[in-house]
Amino acid sequence: MGDTGSAALSAAYDERYTAAEQDVARNVAWRGLCARNKADHVVELVRWAAEPARTVVEVGCGDGVLLAELAGRGVGTEHHGFDLSGRAAGFAAGRPEIARAERFDGSSLPVPGDAYDLGVLSHVLEHVPDPAPLLAETARVASVVVVEVPLEDNRSASRPAAARGRVELGHLHRFARSDIHALARGAGLRLVAELADPLPRAIHLFHAGDARSRARGLVKAGVRRALFAASPRLAERSVTVHYACLLAP
Repeated sequence: MGDTGSAALSAAYDERYTAAEQDVARNVAWRGLCARNKADHVVELVRWAAEPARTVVEVGCGDGVLLAELAGRGVGTEHHGFDLSGRAAGFAAGRPEIARAERFDGSSLPVPGDAYDLGVLSHVLEHVPDPAPLLAETARVASVVVVEVPLEDNRSASRPAAARGRVELGHLHRFARSDIHALARGAGLRLVAELADPLPRAIHLFHAGDARSRARGLVKAGVRRALFAASPRLAERSVTVHYACLLAP
């Protein structure tokens, strides 16, 4: 996985969580809002799994907010998380809904094969220099895998301002839907179900600090939803939507 497990990358993500503590309430609210949206996608996709999940692992769990949300919705009865950031994993380990959370090296998960019913890689693969081995490693330990990424191979995301935003977020890849399909095939996985989401209005408005920004957010949300309703594939080529899929051997 290249330098995925390097000390430099681990330190960078530790720093992100340290910086987030400077505005705790706002960052907690933002991560909670995003987690609820991601959990909506997981809940929808696991309906297509052959068996209900009892054990769930999230690889790249961050502070555990998505795992906790899934636990609250009854997706699994035992929840484990692993993250490159020891600081983030420490936050996750402190959540009562999570039985185990710890740092891993970004390459090998310290559990045997088929240890879990469901693996989750939510907004992780775009941050990884070489995402294929991480997907394969998650599939090694989980019977089925839910992957979610932003689809940023589009006209809007080609703008210089969008490129700067990706750098700030640590995105190393601009995925199209076909890229995720290819990664799945390379990992020996088949596509069971998939969905795309132009995101709810609340996410588009969260960072609006004044009336003008709110108006822009409302227009942005409305245009994206209208475009997506008219043609989901055209929307993906034009603007960034979030894509999630359920993969199985």
